[in-house]
Amino acid sequence: MIETHTHLYAKQFDDDRDATMQRAFDAGVEEIYLPAIDSETHAAMLDLEAAYPDRVHAMMGLHPCSVKENYEEELAIVKEYLDARPFCAVGEIGIDLYWDKSTFAIQKDAFRRQTEWAKDLDIPIVIHSRESIDEVTEMLDDLKSDKLRGIFHCFTGNAEQGRRIIDLGFYLGIGGVVTFKNAGLDKTVAELPLSSLVLETDAPYLSPVPYRGKRNETSYLRLIAEKIAAVQGVSFAEVEQVTTENAKKVFGAHNQNG
Repeated sequence: MIETHTHLYAKQFDDDRDATMQRAFDAGVEEIYLPAIDSETHAAMLDLEAAYPDRVHAMMGLHPCSVKENYEEELAIVKEYLDARPFCAVGEIGIDLYWDKSTFAIQKDAFRRQTEWAKDLDIPIVIHSRESIDEVTEMLDDLKSDKLRGIFHCFTGNAEQGRRIIDLGFYLGIGGVVTFKNAGLDKTVAELPLSSLVLETDAPYLSPVPYRGKRNETSYLRLIAEKIAAVQGVSFAEVEQVTTENAKKVFGAHNQNG
């Protein structure tokens, strides 16, 4: 399995990070992708990547919830990193209208600029679209190019939104919400093609059942894969194989070049 989205560098793991990593590997996770947040955590993220160079890959980007008055400075730091070394993706970027709608205009600006950088570098983007799927897909329509690709992380939209995202050439990141009894995501996932899904935990957030409400970790990826298998009526092995291939397609060049 490939974990496409986890914040294992977060302070919630400071006491047992190596043990958490080992549990993930023991659970069958081959590779782990780390989305960036902002300059306060870049160093911790890159340290974790350096500690597991063959299995852990860092993205670079500015999270929409970190787009504040100083976002120009934050974007300059992102650009400096992107110019200095290869990254597997520009992420986690996007629009968040759940926490703060007042920053919508500057969130759009930050998203647009970072998407253009990804296109220039020919690497994928990993999108945060909380309460903003339609706004983000509309922006992607305007930004369309052969090089525009990536993942809608933590997809919780409806099947119609899912199909629109797939038509744009993106994959859907499915996490712990698919196991929540009343979220309805399980019914949506049942209608969507496995060929467009990737696995993620978004640890330490959004733990799947039966760990809901507790700290999430990457070893729980198996529970998400098992739930997808159940709702799609396929074997766990098929979900494991297809989602792994999908993740390799998204981050492909990165995997080949090391």
